[in-house]
Amino acid sequence: MDYCVFIHTNHKQVTGALVAEHALTRNSRNAGKFDVRIIHTRDHPFLHEREGQLYRRNGVDRPWRNDDLQSFTLLRFMPPELMGYRGRAVVIDPDVFAQGDVWDLLTRDMGGKAILCRRRSGPKKWAGCYASSVMLLDCAKLTHWRVEEDFKEMFEFKRDYMDWISLKLEPRSTLGKLENEWNDFDRLTPRTKMLHNTRRMTQPWKAGLPIDFTPADTFWPFPPVGWAMRWRRRLLGDYALLGRYKPHPDPNQENFFFGLLRECLEKGIVTEEMIRAEMRDNHVRHDAFEVLERTPPLAA
Repeated sequence: MDYCVFIHTNHKQVTGALVAEHALTRNSRNAGKFDVRIIHTRDHPFLHEREGQLYRRNGVDRPWRNDDLQSFTLLRFMPPELMGYRGRAVVIDPDVFAQGDVWDLLTRDMGGKAILCRRRSGPKKWAGCYASSVMLLDCAKLTHWRVEEDFKEMFEFKRDYMDWISLKLEPRSTLGKLENEWNDFDRLTPRTKMLHNTRRMTQPWKAGLPIDFTPADTFWPFPPVGWAMRWRRRLLGDYALLGRYKPHPDPNQENFFFGLLRECLEKGIVTEEMIRAEMRDNHVRHDAFEVLERTPPLAA
């Protein structure tokens, strides 16, 4: 098929990926016109072969951890290869949930650009960073994307992780702007096309669990914060002293996720046994079924 949406994930975020897959087809009037595929880290041994090896991220050397919450991130550059460098692809993180019709994105005029995406927010916006967490791709224009080869360059210190995921390595002329509503950072309004629960600390299905992501090692407004985080990690471990995930401040976003999850259970996309296993592994909050009971059904 010439149109496909890809969701990249790992073992820690697979529940989110399945909910994201359901949202894409549920909320599209044209669900039969595109495929949805999940790209999982377990299927790509080149990631696991680098466990513990140093790479460069925003100018700081740190070890590669396949058990990190976001070890899937670089797989977002794999869709052109998987499409045989043909057709259109949308790629999203597993914490992105469609409220609008993704077909409108897949078929829009790209104006000759290879990539459409939004800019990052905050200081990274002014540093020229793009948000590659949701991208529309013209695969024929991205034949230089060879993920395994590019991944190898990180460990040879030829490629900085942050430059890669921020699309700083792409020619500016090939990048087009996507409206923020297609990648709405923790904001859910009637205009939102895709909700992105990008603040890891408040992802709705994680509340109360011990934090299992590695924070940034740099903090440019006040560098000593970055120094302290690096020493914490080196002396005490990746997740030491980080605390627990917090509830999302917007109850509507919690209701949206758990409303979708309820439908996944009803349709057999996920099972109660799977959710309980994810709870035991600390991938889904331990009160998930209580939250499901109090969550109102989503509107048709």
